[in-house]
Amino acid sequence: MNDEKEFTEVIKAIKVRHNNVVPTMAMGVQQLKKDINPKIINEDFVEIHQFLDRQHVELHNPNPRPHVVGYIDTRMSPVEVARNASDDARSICCRQYGSAPDVHIYGDPDFTFPYVSAHLHLMVFELVKNSLRAVEERYMNSDKVSPPIRIIVADGIEDVTIKISDEGGGIPRSGLRKIFTYLYSTARNPLDEHADLGVGDNVTMAGYGYGLPISRLYARYFGGDLQIISMEGY
Repeated sequence: MNDEKEFTEVIKAIKVRHNNVVPTMAMGVQQLKKDINPKIINEDFVEIHQFLDRQHVELHNPNPRPHVVGYIDTRMSPVEVARNASDDARSICCRQYGSAPDVHIYGDPDFTFPYVSAHLHLMVFELVKNSLRAVEERYMNSDKVSPPIRIIVADGIEDVTIKISDEGGGIPRSGLRKIFTYLYSTARNPLDEHADLGVGDNVTMAGYGYGLPISRLYARYFGGDLQIISMEGY
């Protein structure tokens, strides 16, 4: 038992030590991008990503939330998670642009299933953030009201499907094959190479280039998937 307790403390220390991994990795990728042949930028550098599993530490949480076993919420409401993730994404959008399109969520709020809520939150957050940026920038200088982002939660016999759609203009066909690589982003690079990375919770709207590939990894972690379908001009 003592060994196991010490092991848990070691993992906690590792987790704290790696709080700045994401912005540091993002800056490293952008620096790498400058130095390598542009022809290989679109390759999928699978060795860049790692997954840090927090399940062991969460199992030792002295004050676990109801219905939660370790990192798994046995009664997770995808509608509730989608609402929280959308609110987080909209607050960042408002901070950067001064406004944010509405997000409409359709689905049964009482429907629940066992899943890692933090994984779903990250996936919805990244996708909605992309949608908000696309819509906001498309309608920034327009007299028209920005159309809402729509989230549909469907409970099937075998699958739970969450569809996020927007009218931000879509992605050109030439860019579709690049969107799941770690070195590609349609947004301006937010990183200043001389910036202080001492704060680990800085979040920008876009530009790091890891949002979609990381989200797809999270979706696949328990046998799911993430698919992107684009209608250019819509």
